[in-house]
Parts: sequence; structure tokens; C-alpha cells
Amino acid sequence: MAEYIKMPTLGFDMEEGTMGSWLKEVGDTVNKGDVLAEIESDKVTQELQARAEGVLLATFVKPGDNIPVGANLGVIGEEGEDISDMTPDGEEKAEGKGKKEEAPEAEAKEKPAKKKEKADESDESDEAVSDEYPDGVKATPVARRVAAEHEVNLAKVSGSGPGGRIRKADVEAYLEAGPAEEADEAEEVKEAPVQPTPDAEEVPLTSMRRTIARRMTESKTTVPHFYVTTEVAMDEALALRKQINAKLSDEEKVTVNDLIVKAAALALRQFPSINAAFAEDKIIRHKQINVGTAVAIEGGLLTVVQRDTDKSTLSTIARDNKEMIGRAREGKITREDMDGSTFTVSNLGAFDVDHFIAIINPPDAAILAVGSAKKVPIVTEEGELAIGTRMKVTISADHRVTDGAEAAQFLQAFKGLLEEPLRLLI
Repeated sequence: MAEYIKMPTLGFDMEEGTMGSWLKEVGDTVNKGDVLAEIESDKVTQELQARAEGVLLATFVKPGDNIPVGANLGVIGEEGEDISDMTPDGEEKAEGKGKKEEAPEAEAKEKPAKKKEKADESDESDEAVSDEYPDGVKATPVARRVAAEHEVNLAKVSGSGPGGRIRKADVEAYLEAGPAEEADEAEEVKEAPVQPTPDAEEVPLTSMRRTIARRMTESKTTVPHFYVTTEVAMDEALALRKQINAKLSDEEKVTVNDLIVKAAALALRQFPSINAAFAEDKIIRHKQINVGTAVAIEGGLLTVVQRDTDKSTLSTIARDNKEMIGRAREGKITREDMDGSTFTVSNLGAFDVDHFIAIINPPDAAILAVGSAKKVPIVTEEGELAIGTRMKVTISADHRVTDGAEAAQFLQAFKGLLEEPLRLLI
């Protein structure tokens, strides 16, 4: 029996991907696990493996097409099988089935058709949610139908269903409040259109850059950020790193960022509200501490995630991050490398940066921005002038989840660990 080839998800926030290239042609024999195509997301290029065996009967997309998650890419089935009723779009397929059920000779199928309609009308059913999230909006099919009939932009509707899903009742409530909504829209401030100069170069947005733009705009406009900065004496930490690396091979050497990641993880143990996420009517405090590291790659950046960071040794953290960063820069990163962060470190120390602030990486409640460790004039406790190595760090935190005093205390704990770095080894 013929089966659709679906656009997979390559990340928790992925809404669409770009078709790279087909590695099989229509008519080719396909076995389970065969690589059918390459799919590009905002962060990674990944091989699409076959989940069924048979013959590649049809392809619906071409290289370069942007396709929503869950959309149909093609069909695998038996050689010569009739797939005329199978279309590139899952919703069209459902409509096609509906037409067949309405045929005069299919009276016996009327009940199943009504059962399907009832499922669609029930906004509480998970089966009633489209897997594709057209336009990036999570809504039930019946909500989409009502919205289309009344020309309602679903992006303007607040969802009351599980996970923010928009239901029929939400669309109807929006319609009832029509005049107020229109007034709000009229008051919206729109960005001024950009008029390129004659010598300007227009660079199309990549999938990665589109996602960065969307997520950072969403974070900065919906998350109430606040910032706390401190300065860390790094002399002891750098001395410890030198001692550790003297006994390790090049592949095992610990970086300054590894020390920072470990210190952040141990400090998070004391402040669960920072190792957390805001979830509308509740705060999720994670039991696991997974520290992500922002990595600059060609065309943008992504975050690799080291799991159970507070329980991991420095050598484990160093190995994991080195391997993941290597895969990221080679374009071979996996979904597992990027998912599950509970806190993020953004380190620009290698770029001779004194100080900066970072935008929170949702759904994390905080991110730590790290500058360069530099030799500067200092005044010792004895009042003498000396030279010391100092590093500025700034935490950006979600004010819905935590407050300034707690963020400051977190930085105190973080600072104390790096200034007495033997505690990182215990």
C-alpha cells in the first residue's frame, strides 16, 4: 500500500525546511533506511531516510522548495500502484476522501464520514490538529475553515487549546470582538519600508537567518528581559586550566568556555528558577541541567547542548562540546546536539569583546553573555596596584520567571566557582 514521504522535523522549533536534492529518482526501488533526499533546515542538513519499502512512485517538491513540517514530499508504493487520489497536500487528500464518501454508491461510508467530521468539530481531539501548522500557526482544521470563511488572520487569534492551539471557539470570540481588533490593527506601528540605494546588494534570507530573525524578534518583544553584570577574576581559573591541559592530548584539552559552562551548571543547582522556563500559567523548573553553548557558523549561529552538565566532568564537557561544535561547523550537526537546553552561554571572548548583552534563547529563562578575559590594572585588598585578569559577564533573564536579586546571587555563585576553580573538579 502506497505511503507518503513526509517532511521531518529537525528541531523543536522547526516549522519548515528546504528541499536539498533527491537522491532517488521516480521508478527507483527503495528499501527501508535508504537515503531518499537531503533536507536543509535553518541549522542543519540531514539525510531523509525511507520508512517504507517499494518503489518511488512520485515526488511533489523540487530542490530549493520551502516545505512545512509534516507536508507530503512524495509517495512510495508497489510498482504500478494507482496513486491518482494521493496529492502533495495532506488536507487535499482528506478532502479527496470526503468526495469519495459522498458518492451515491458509497452510502455505507456515510457513517465513517460523519465520524471524521465529528472528530474535526471536536477541538479537544489531537487528531483534529494539522501536523503541518500552515503559516506557523497551530490550529484545528475546523478553526481554519471558520477563519477562512470570515477572512480572519489566525496569527491575530489567541488560542485557548492545549499548547496554545486555536480552536473554533477562539475564532468565533475573535469575530465577536471584531471592531476592537480592527482598532488595534489600525494603531499598529509598521516598520518603514527599506528603499535600497542603486549600489546596494540584495541578499535573500536563508532558512537559518529567517529563523534567527523570527525567534529573536519573538524573544525580545514577548519576554521581559533584564540584565545584571559582574566582573570575574580569572587568574586562578586560567592557572588551573594550564595545569590540566599539560597532562592532556590536544583532542582532550579544556577550553576557557568549558570552565565557564561547568561553573554555570554548578551555580544553577542553587537557583532552580533560572534553570527554568515560563509556560503561560506556570513556571517549569527543570530537574536536569543542560547547558547550551552558542556557536557561530557560516550564515548565522546555533546552540549545541551538553547534557547533565552539573554532573559531567570537565573532560566530558570538553569532549562533548568539541565534537558537537565540530559537527556544527561541518554541517553535520544532529537534532540531538541542539535540543533540550535549559540555560545558554554565549561567549564572545575569542573576539576581543569587553562586554555585551545577549537575547534569551527561548524557551530558556536566561542566557549568560561572556566577554574576553583581559589583563587590566587592579587594586589588591592591601591597596596596592597590580595586574590581574578580569572577565565581564552579563546575565539576561526573564522577569516573568526570576528577579534581579536572584540573578545577582546566581552571578555571585558563578563568580565564586571560577575564582576558586578547584571546586569545579569536586
